[in-house]
Amino acid sequence: MRKFVSDRGCRKLLHRSLQNLKQQLQHQNQQQQRPLSLSQSRFLSSTSFSMAPIPSSSSSSDPFVSPVTLDTINPKVLKCEYAVRGEIVTLAQRLQQELQVKPGSHPFDEILYCNIGNPQSLGQQPITFFREVLALCDHPSILDKSETQGLFSADAIERAWQILDQIPGRATGAYSHSQGIKGLRDTIAAGIGARDGFPADPNDIFLTDGASPAVHMMMQLLISSEKDGILCPIPQYPLYSASITLHGGALVPYYLDEATGWGLEISELKKQLEAAKAQGITVRALVVINPGNPTGQVLAEKNQRDIVEFCRKEGLVLLADEVYQENVYVPEKTFHSFKKISRSMGVEDISLVSFQSVSKGYHGECGKRGGYMEITGFSPDVREQIYKMASVNLCSNISGQILASLVMSPPKVGDESYDSYCAEKEGILSSLKRRAKALEDALNNLEGVSCNKAEGAMYLFPRVDLPQKAIKAAESVKTVPDAFYCRRLLNETGIVVVPGSGFGQVPGTWHFRCTILPQEDKIPAIVSRLTDFHKRFMDEFRD
Repeated sequence: MRKFVSDRGCRKLLHRSLQNLKQQLQHQNQQQQRPLSLSQSRFLSSTSFSMAPIPSSSSSSDPFVSPVTLDTINPKVLKCEYAVRGEIVTLAQRLQQELQVKPGSHPFDEILYCNIGNPQSLGQQPITFFREVLALCDHPSILDKSETQGLFSADAIERAWQILDQIPGRATGAYSHSQGIKGLRDTIAAGIGARDGFPADPNDIFLTDGASPAVHMMMQLLISSEKDGILCPIPQYPLYSASITLHGGALVPYYLDEATGWGLEISELKKQLEAAKAQGITVRALVVINPGNPTGQVLAEKNQRDIVEFCRKEGLVLLADEVYQENVYVPEKTFHSFKKISRSMGVEDISLVSFQSVSKGYHGECGKRGGYMEITGFSPDVREQIYKMASVNLCSNISGQILASLVMSPPKVGDESYDSYCAEKEGILSSLKRRAKALEDALNNLEGVSCNKAEGAMYLFPRVDLPQKAIKAAESVKTVPDAFYCRRLLNETGIVVVPGSGFGQVPGTWHFRCTILPQEDKIPAIVSRLTDFHKRFMDEFRD
């Protein structure tokens, strides 16, 4: 039988041991003519089990030095930038807090966020059918209650049952397959097939938390050294430049032609590809954003065919950012996926990755973090590696997966929700079209400002010809000129836009990105404040 020492016995034993240790240390210090140190004295002064804590070897007066500093973190993190949530937005958040604490402390009464594509934060309402299905899936016990029939549409109830039957255990709080729930991928594949007129394979689909993780995954796959390059449009969405930097690659810029409505010229692609090769860079992929962010252009079908042929000939992976495919505002343009274009050309020997998201379009479900990538033209062994990367993240969130399936398979003719769904969708898209036109006209009426038509997406990217005095004033405070303009705009009006330098631009030109997302009743105030500010700014810095 084991013998256990009582707590009292432990204390006595520990006390005797400490006393012996104290005597030994005192004897040693006497021989060295040195008193006990503060830490020794504190440690040995206790005669009970509850002893004073042992202080660190450094003096309490010494400042704490973290082992993590800007000198020790990954330099790629320091190098990468993401202007959409950068310095201007940080300032805006501080001003908003000041307005809440002390109303009237600034020459405006609210902050008008025109910096990011976040529709519901600016008042856009979610699509009713989508939210009904989500609610029922997350709380399936109410599906059998009689009251549910009166609160939810019949097709939402039916769709929720269908989705729950595809989820193991009907548990939306459980992990799923790393590519996403198989039944939901089947639905998305069917939606892609209906959109393009060419079949899609659910095994080609990887559901992700929005499109951004899918972009990061592909950059991680393609970039193995600083000599691996990615052809990227300028201006571009900063996710791409940040991701390329974080993964240690080289951004190979190709410039969109502002004079032709932000056209993508094949001659420019060839020029930049050859220049990269001359620098010893191996270009691995081409990024195309269609409709464009921040530029809002929609590619013509012939242009897309030329791009597909260019990638096939040069052996480049085509990374097609198509998250704004529902956002087309001009009758002369139609969205065509690169998958549809390549298949219609009979081109099978091209590696293509298509990105889609529930955050944009008419749905604007940014916070739900749903999206997918469809990968085609990759060998089985590479696909296995992509699956391994997805597995490291376990799976994307289930609500986002459900939403992605709903976006690609909305209510159909004859469904109870069809009419209300169409009305909500058309209401949002037609309002975005009106807002885009109102802001475009207002910008083009400003002195020294030119703005191309917003054919699609959610943004305008006007060019501002800043006076030399304004440029010199910006340089005197070590600020990029367009950031100087945007900061002044925020401080004087409360309008938040993003400097064009955060997206890239032709050297010597200055722009800013402005969303079209504030609700229509806010647009007149934005136009009025912007117009008055710009006139004051130009008068102040007129050459």
